[in-house]
Amino acid sequence: MRVQKKQIEDPAVISGLLRQCPVGRLATIGTDGSPMIKPLNFVYLEGDVYFHCGREGEKMEDMKRDERVCFEIDLPIEYVKSSDSPCKAGYLYQSVIVKGRARIIEEKEKKLRVLKALMEKYQPEGGYGPFPETKLALTAVVRIIIDHISGKEDLG
Repeated sequence: MRVQKKQIEDPAVISGLLRQCPVGRLATIGTDGSPMIKPLNFVYLEGDVYFHCGREGEKMEDMKRDERVCFEIDLPIEYVKSSDSPCKAGYLYQSVIVKGRARIIEEKEKKLRVLKALMEKYQPEGGYGPFPETKLALTAVVRIIIDHISGKEDLG
């Protein structure tokens, strides 16, 4: 990291951010070798990042062709206005970048555990009922096995 003082050293802060942030961005390698990035809902569970998507589509094709992925979250805190120079304006933030490998979860019980964790994150009050078998058959659950993780922040 270029600016060492901005590095988040505490793993608990990084895992807290991964639990807190509502949207992550997944980067895959496209068919022509260029990066492709997409926002998605996710859950941080048992030390890995998980998300769900359709069993077919661009993300799945990219991950089947090349399992290497990058995943990013950020938590914007506050815009800092400048009164005398545009160079003094900025944003207070925290962010996490994960580099890893995407693996499709086929085991039904694990898949259900991740989907339940996603629902608990986004609808903690419950009331959503069981997962229909027809939808489970169309849904892929993907685990990002973390090879490297880093956090960065500017809190002012």
